[in-house]
Amino acid sequence: MPEYEFVDVYVPRGVSRKETARLLTDHAEYGHWELHRLSLLRDGSRKVRLRRRIIRQARATW
Repeated sequence: MPEYEFVDVYVPRGVSRKETARLLTDHAEYGHWELHRLSLLRDGSRKVRLRRRIIRQARATW
Protein backbone atom coordinates (compact mmCIF):
# COMPACT_ATOMS: atom_id res chain seq x y z
CA MET A 1 0.00 0.00 0.00
CA PRO A 2 1.46 3.40 -0.94
CA GLU A 3 2.41 5.87 1.76
CA TYR A 4 1.66 9.57 1.41
CA GLU A 5 2.73 12.76 3.11
CA PHE A 6 0.22 15.58 3.44
CA VAL A 7 0.33 19.35 3.64
CA ASP A 8 -2.57 21.68 4.44
CA VAL A 9 -2.81 25.01 2.61
CA TYR A 10 -5.17 27.74 3.79
CA VAL A 11 -6.34 30.20 1.14
CA PRO A 12 -8.01 33.35 2.53
CA ARG A 13 -11.32 34.53 1.15
CA GLY A 14 -9.90 37.53 -0.71
CA VAL A 15 -7.89 35.33 -3.07
CA SER A 16 -9.54 34.78 -6.45
CA ARG A 17 -10.17 31.37 -7.99
CA LYS A 18 -7.62 32.11 -10.70
CA GLU A 19 -4.90 32.92 -8.16
CA THR A 20 -5.81 29.83 -6.15
CA ALA A 21 -5.55 27.65 -9.25
CA ARG A 22 -2.13 29.14 -10.04
CA LEU A 23 -0.95 28.51 -6.47
CA LEU A 24 -2.07 24.88 -6.57
CA THR A 25 -0.57 24.41 -10.03
CA ASP A 26 2.79 25.65 -8.75
CA HIS A 27 2.64 23.20 -5.83
CA ALA A 28 1.81 20.36 -8.22
CA GLU A 29 4.42 21.21 -10.81
CA TYR A 30 7.40 22.03 -8.61
CA GLY A 31 6.67 20.05 -5.45
CA HIS A 32 5.01 17.00 -7.04
CA TRP A 33 1.88 17.47 -4.92
CA GLU A 34 -1.59 16.36 -5.97
CA LEU A 35 -4.96 17.55 -4.74
CA HIS A 36 -6.42 15.31 -2.07
CA ARG A 37 -9.26 17.42 -0.67
CA LEU A 38 -10.58 20.94 -1.05
CA SER A 39 -13.06 22.44 1.40
CA LEU A 40 -14.87 25.72 0.88
CA LEU A 41 -15.52 27.21 4.32
CA ARG A 42 -18.51 29.34 5.30
CA ASP A 43 -16.53 32.56 5.34
CA GLY A 44 -15.43 32.03 1.71
CA SER A 45 -11.92 30.83 2.47
CA ARG A 46 -10.59 27.51 1.21
CA LYS A 47 -8.82 24.74 3.05
CA VAL A 48 -6.80 22.56 0.68
CA ARG A 49 -5.09 19.28 1.52
CA LEU A 50 -2.35 18.17 -0.86
CA ARG A 51 -0.57 14.85 -0.87
CA ARG A 52 2.45 13.26 -2.49
CA ARG A 53 3.65 9.72 -2.52
CA ILE A 54 6.61 8.69 -0.38
CA ILE A 55 8.94 6.51 -2.39
CA ARG A 56 11.10 4.22 -0.32
CA GLN A 57 14.13 2.67 -1.92
CA ALA A 58 15.14 -0.87 -1.09
CA ARG A 59 18.58 -1.23 0.45
CA ALA A 60 21.21 -2.70 -1.79
CA THR A 61 22.90 -5.86 -0.55
CA TRP A 62 26.55 -6.43 -1.28
